[in-house]
Amino acid sequence: MALPGQPPAHLMQTIGQAVALHQQGRLDEAEKLYARALKLQRDNFDALHLLGVLNHQRGKPAEAHRLIAAALKVNPNSPDALSNLGMVLNTLKRGPEALAAVDRALALAPAHLDALNNRGNVLLDLRRPEDAIKAFDAVLAAAPGHPQARINRGNALTELGRIGDALTDYDAALAAAPNHPLAHYNRGNALRLLGREPEAIVAYERALSAAPQHVNAWLNRGHALAALNRHQDAVASYDRVLALQGDHADAHFNAAMSLLTVGDYARGFREYEWRWNRTGMAARKEFRRPPWLGETPLNGKTIVLHAEQGLGDTVQFARYVPQIARMGARVVLEVPPELKTLLAGLDGAAAVVARGDKLPPYDAHCPLGSLPLACKTDAANIPAAIPYLRAPEAHLAKWRARLERLPAPRVALAWSGRAAHPNDKNRSVSLAQLKPLLSAPGISFVSVQRELRDGDAGLLSQEPGIAHVGAELDDFADTAAVLTLCDLLVCVDTSVAHVAGALGRPVALLVPFQPDWRWMLDREASPWYPSIRLFRQSAPRDWDGVIARVRDALP
Repeated sequence: MALPGQPPAHLMQTIGQAVALHQQGRLDEAEKLYARALKLQRDNFDALHLLGVLNHQRGKPAEAHRLIAAALKVNPNSPDALSNLGMVLNTLKRGPEALAAVDRALALAPAHLDALNNRGNVLLDLRRPEDAIKAFDAVLAAAPGHPQARINRGNALTELGRIGDALTDYDAALAAAPNHPLAHYNRGNALRLLGREPEAIVAYERALSAAPQHVNAWLNRGHALAALNRHQDAVASYDRVLALQGDHADAHFNAAMSLLTVGDYARGFREYEWRWNRTGMAARKEFRRPPWLGETPLNGKTIVLHAEQGLGDTVQFARYVPQIARMGARVVLEVPPELKTLLAGLDGAAAVVARGDKLPPYDAHCPLGSLPLACKTDAANIPAAIPYLRAPEAHLAKWRARLERLPAPRVALAWSGRAAHPNDKNRSVSLAQLKPLLSAPGISFVSVQRELRDGDAGLLSQEPGIAHVGAELDDFADTAAVLTLCDLLVCVDTSVAHVAGALGRPVALLVPFQPDWRWMLDREASPWYPSIRLFRQSAPRDWDGVIARVRDALP
């Protein structure tokens, strides 16, 4: 017979069995027993709390929050429940509330190691890595062999850019727990940041040997393989992610990048449609209906083709406008404002509007990046009626006298792209790295570089052989006019290359070891722009060899 206020023995036995199953990872069976316990006593603290923890483990944070909050109504002063509530709130992106919950747990139990560790995790997600390290240090002072705190401290150091110190922490965690999957996984991430992809792959594979269903380890293994141009292997790694989680948008998108790089346009452009759901991407809200993807006739209809990503993408995919117009559609092309004047003369465009301007009534819409899929593009049928852009006469007249005063041959230069671009560190160079080109005799160099980095302006002032016009380019119609009046463009992979390629102007393009998908692999020419010659790195970060080959190819 149960004492007053004490749960009946069979309820305690049920919860004990559930806990044992939970600890063994048999979550389905544990969940059933926790639910049975709650039928016996709906406000049982242990059943509510532990079922909440189980739901959090299963990726159901909203249900976990409901259950743990209910448990805390029964026992408001449980440090364990408050600490776990903090982690659930953190998963729900409610960081300040999460911090308050773990701080309440620590007020009740200052030496609660899980709460201290959780506090560090919350602070790390709140972009307070220095404060997070203090929390992890407190855990490690009490338990030097605590592998999770050591791993988390490494993550905070990584956030601070102290990658070498982070590796030391991951190695210390592995000394205490040699098969810890998270230690191997995060070590792989740090190695990738250092450009040590072969070692990163080994680390990911060790993580996967211990945790074969670790989705992010498969995903980042794919990234590392792609960085080595092992794209088929990368796709296989992304496919392992998709076998575990079929709607993983980042895996679909990254598979698209590798597939397109190797020329598998059929699957590649299908997978590319997942870009709208990938991390950091959002569809335009004003286009509420699904895009046209070639499934219905367009004859007599108005379609808006709208830019979605970078300036270079806009120029590249604008080539489809004449093809869509030939289907009988009235094409309205929406583009970034700096491209409006240049693209206004595009064949097939009934109207060209700047992004942000009011659109006319329309029957269908399609993002420019979806046109290759809608038009069933493969490597053999890329629309390549080059040139499909022309510099406006007024802009040519504006620049002709000034540029034609420079002796021929005239070589335009653009050495860096947008600094905020996620791949900027791989694709951009400094002006100083181009100095071997500048010593070539008999050439007039014209800088069309608009964004100057540290040191660029000073070096430009010391190079009388460079006419710097980048600061005077009002939009891409100006850029197109300058490129038309030059004999060659030497540039990195940025929007200027696309403009020159669409104009049919000769280009020497500096391509990083892991190229953007449109430049593919092991070829000197691009099927998208026949006038562009590709000068590829033979090894990551080896720009010197590329620039030497470009110098030899100068006119």
